[in-house]
Amino acid sequence: MFVIEKGINLSHWLSQVFGWSPREVFVTEDDIIKIKKFGFDHVRLPIDEEELWDIEGNKLPQAWQCMINCIEWCEKHNLKLVLDMHILRSHHFNAANHEGAMTLWSEPAAQENFLALWTQLSAKLKLYSTDVLAYELMNEPVAPQHDMWNKLLDKLYTHVRALEPKRTLVIGSNMWQTPKTYPHLVIPENDPNIILSIHTYDPLLLTHYKAYWLPIKDFKGSIQYPGIPISEADLNVSADQASSQLKAMVKEHNIFFDRDSLLKIMQPAIDAAKRFKLPLYCSEFGCLPSVPSEMRMQYYKDMISNFKSAKIAHCHWDLKGDFGIINWDRVSYVNKEANIELIEILTK
Repeated sequence: MFVIEKGINLSHWLSQVFGWSPREVFVTEDDIIKIKKFGFDHVRLPIDEEELWDIEGNKLPQAWQCMINCIEWCEKHNLKLVLDMHILRSHHFNAANHEGAMTLWSEPAAQENFLALWTQLSAKLKLYSTDVLAYELMNEPVAPQHDMWNKLLDKLYTHVRALEPKRTLVIGSNMWQTPKTYPHLVIPENDPNIILSIHTYDPLLLTHYKAYWLPIKDFKGSIQYPGIPISEADLNVSADQASSQLKAMVKEHNIFFDRDSLLKIMQPAIDAAKRFKLPLYCSEFGCLPSVPSEMRMQYYKDMISNFKSAKIAHCHWDLKGDFGIINWDRVSYVNKEANIELIEILTK
């Protein structure tokens, strides 16, 4: 039985590589051993089409071997693994910010290719125990209309379920797996081997404070949590220097947040999980270390408290990336200090 509670994402290894690593040293068996010793019970492994297949559709042997190694390391050290199809050549969850293409919803051939990728994965992975390995069919679908995702999900689900009748499948709602879109998700019925998934990075102005890939990188003021993330005084000071993108981001996200409001954000997904009697899983959340430590730890304490009270499994983003629990030296390619305080919050 595939049951999970607390995990960690192995980002920037077989997905969104961005020069973080020589692949052979970025994630090793020693990392899996550390993850187990820290107290996590599973890892989520994001994979990208361009990392596992070349442009002609041929498998890239080194990456496939890394994926297999990771599954077998987890099996050996009593961890479970969620294999996450993170980015396709035809679909990037951040295409609105000019990262990758978004042709999946308009090109039937792209959808057929997507099914074919899962056929190849299943052919290689179906022998691994359903107690150890689960499939997250697609990371953060961003379809122009909710029904487009529902129709593709039905194809994906039917296709993979025919290949592996008992494999646990992880699915989420349209628009980045945000909980608020769960009322629009058509969930396969009468299948106990499904886990429903959400992603949440609220309050975005807090969790992504100073994020170099968002307009808030240019914000010069301080941040608050709990409460309204950016004070009126800091807004006034920054107003003249703020870009239109930053102003729009602040306008959308600068509202009151605390533990109770963060739980309320997840409620539509909680309600769906109860209605279908399925487990709920937050497969991504996290807060950047640019946030003052005490405030950052309070956010994590509140999130873990909410996950426990609502019986939601969770998987922190990430092990060694920008949100990492381990500081990865990108020059010497070695692990440095681990954030023990954060790890203890995430695993208690």
